[in-house]
Amino acid sequence: MKVRLVPRSKVRVSRKSNSKYAKLRTAIEDLKPGGDALQVKYSDKKELNSIRNIAYTYNKENNKKVRSSSDSSDNMIFFYLDK
Repeated sequence: MKVRLVPRSKVRVSRKSNSKYAKLRTAIEDLKPGGDALQVKYSDKKELNSIRNIAYTYNKENNKKVRSSSDSSDNMIFFYLDK
């Protein structure tokens, strides 16, 4: 096997990488302190963990405190910013 490094500009990208959680990320950015909460419906625990990881990453990158609360009986999670 032969391995070599090539400049990134030579790699052709055939499609844009787009996360299925992009809408969630932009909605979290639009949250206002003391404003409305964001309601997200999930299908299973694995998806719930992925959704929470998006919020945790947003908090870490933007030094904010987006909080969450989940309703496991209806498979809903809520995100909000405290005042």
